[in-house]
Amino acid sequence: MLTNINRGVARNGAQAGLAIMTCCAAAVMAIPTAALASSAGSMLTASRPGSIDPAEIGGTLLARHGLVVHYPHRGVTPLPQVPASAYVIANARTGAVLAAKDAHGLFPPASTLKVLTAITMLPRLRPDATVLATKRAASVEPNIVGLIPGHRYAVRDLFRALLLISANDAAVSLVQASGSFARGMALVNAEAHHLQAYDVRAKQPNGLPAPGQVVSAYDLALIARKALSMPAFMRYDSALTATFPISRHTRVTLVNQNSLLTQYRGGLGGKIGWTVKAEATYIGLARRHGVTLIVTVLHATPLTEITSAERLLNWGFAADGRVTPVGMLVPPLPAPPPAATRNAARAAGQASAVSGGRSRSAGSSVMLGAGVAAFVGAAALGGLAWLRRRGVHGGRPAGG
Repeated sequence: MLTNINRGVARNGAQAGLAIMTCCAAAVMAIPTAALASSAGSMLTASRPGSIDPAEIGGTLLARHGLVVHYPHRGVTPLPQVPASAYVIANARTGAVLAAKDAHGLFPPASTLKVLTAITMLPRLRPDATVLATKRAASVEPNIVGLIPGHRYAVRDLFRALLLISANDAAVSLVQASGSFARGMALVNAEAHHLQAYDVRAKQPNGLPAPGQVVSAYDLALIARKALSMPAFMRYDSALTATFPISRHTRVTLVNQNSLLTQYRGGLGGKIGWTVKAEATYIGLARRHGVTLIVTVLHATPLTEITSAERLLNWGFAADGRVTPVGMLVPPLPAPPPAATRNAARAAGQASAVSGGRSRSAGSSVMLGAGVAAFVGAAALGGLAWLRRRGVHGGRPAGG
């Protein structure tokens, strides 16, 4: 018998099963970057190969905290005012950033971080492989699909739960399929560095609150651009419904939470997020007349993120080719040499051992591809030569 998995409230009354996203949780592993506490919030040290300020990646204009846009003399309407602290609108094919607001501002990601988790693990896991659910994964709350410790779940089903209903327990299982939670998170952060998303600090694969965990609207756009290039991601992300086998005799119905797919002309997919501290976060993908746009929104008023994204996309489709770009989405770095990959994987394994073995192996039935497993891999490409510190926005207390 099929039962509905929806655990939240309807969003704008338009689609059943739109759940409030993530809620509060405890922090987990530390990463090899400084995190200094201050009364204004956590001060983060971000680093990248080379000598360019990470806030200027993609163009110096993107380092500005305010709105940046080049209006022509006529013919383009002003950007809509949306209740969000940061956003980016970009052309996915050309990489042109059409407009942005505080593009490199550091904000908690909420469940938009699941897109990074997905693009990291998709190439490394066979869809028909199975993952053993651990107690750690099954104990995650809220917004879960309902994994049972000791049961095995198909990788494809875990990705469906991750992207359709934003299942936090599925995210933990997928990173543990790398061999351990620590190794999986090292892979996630290394993938961010590979994409040159140097603002990203990932601590939880599901985006649940963790001290120092941040992204930027610009880096979410880099992540979304990579996701668009992966057919497997787009298949999972754009599915409207699916079923998930909780146990041999119990199946639940998953209903996609992203109303952009059904209510916006040209909507391709994306990801909704919410926590008390992050407020509403969003990635939206849409295509019209051969033009594919990416919009990312951070620290928005809850329940406005999708409508805000739709308004920004409408502006972007009207402005594309008519405004001078304010920046560019940079391409990923070249793949590291095999030796660097092996050394990085070894470092991630040592980090897992030091953590006390809290994460159990996901089982030998999961086949892993060769992966970049730690920040060591990114450092090997060019050295860590620049330190940047910025305060975290959106510092409201976490809560239910």
